[in-house]
Amino acid sequence: MPEPRIQQHFFESADQLYQVAEPMSRPIADAAQLIVACLTSGSKLLVAGDGRARWLARAAASALQHGFERERPPLAACLLGDDALPGPRALAQSVAALGQGGDLLLLFSLSDEDAAARAALAEAHQRELNVVLFGAGLAAPWAGLLAESDVWVAAPVDRAARAMELQLLALHALCDAIDVQLLGEADEP
Repeated sequence: MPEPRIQQHFFESADQLYQVAEPMSRPIADAAQLIVACLTSGSKLLVAGDGRARWLARAAASALQHGFERERPPLAACLLGDDALPGPRALAQSVAALGQGGDLLLLFSLSDEDAAARAALAEAHQRELNVVLFGAGLAAPWAGLLAESDVWVAAPVDRAARAMELQLLALHALCDAIDVQLLGEADEP
């Protein structure tokens, strides 16, 4: 009985991946260019997410610092927030403490109602940081909050589980694009 239900998760995910591959590729490429420009200018990435999105932020910071699939020098990426001090202003306070003009905030959110992400985004703009926002749903709730120079990587789904799947794959594509821009194409084995 549970096997068909389990299989349905895979079918839904595969269908979703096929539908979003083209619309998500341009923002991911734009995000990679923005991040590489930040890093090559000597600035740093501040990586943040709240709640379940923190898991994605942690994965991003780790892949950027320690390498994705290729060996390379570590990139200046700092995971923001403190698990011991949660709250809607915790990420914004970290951005205020560490963010400087020229830095970039790589922000993960699984809801357009994410108060912590909204506060961090506002603080980033106040400190003149560019923002790459990995979000779920439609861009409309974020549209008035994003600057023209920001990049919105939308996972156009309603379910948080599907949004996490799409954001993780988009993160992997982003890390690969960053490595290609910094190191060139990898030699195939």
